[in-house]
Amino acid sequence: MSHGFELKPAVAGIDPHTPAMLMPLARLLDFINRAMVALGMLALLVASCVLTYSVVSRYVMKASTDWQDEAAVFCLVGATFLCGAFVQQLRGHVGIEAVAGLLPRALNQLRLTLVDLLCTAFCSFFAWKSWTLFHEAWAEGQTTSSSWAPPLWIPYGLMAAGMTLLSLQLLVQLTARANRLFKPVAGGAA
Repeated sequence: MSHGFELKPAVAGIDPHTPAMLMPLARLLDFINRAMVALGMLALLVASCVLTYSVVSRYVMKASTDWQDEAAVFCLVGATFLCGAFVQQLRGHVGIEAVAGLLPRALNQLRLTLVDLLCTAFCSFFAWKSWTLFHEAWAEGQTTSSSWAPPLWIPYGLMAAGMTLLSLQLLVQLTARANRLFKPVAGGAA
């Protein structure tokens, strides 16, 4: 299921239903996801320091601030997108489970597989579009419209990398769920 309360099984390791050929990718994603969470924590800390400095600078020292908001937004974009795959690895995203209790177990497993398939397709499309935005911003030298004018390839690159990680994580979990659906483990564990 996708409740935030059921994190314990996912934290314990990689889904045992993951196909053997995807195990190296699953292990690599686990390592990368943990590194991205560490970077995300650092980015949130930097964003909070930058915004605090911005407030003090603007209201106490009466100095203009033209770079702080964008720098904080870039940090927050990076933290949000790069940590999405870790949250998905834990199945910690918010899910609506109103139908889960009404469906028979086999039909519910099929529903969850379909949800994973649709999420994988959507996130893969989002990743592809993000990479095209990144390429456009890089090739054309696009910048923000502020006086600081940082390059737009930075947030687009963070977004594209994060959505790519999320798509790969979803793909690994989709194959594990499909494996579980079509080859149940002895004893009926799901």
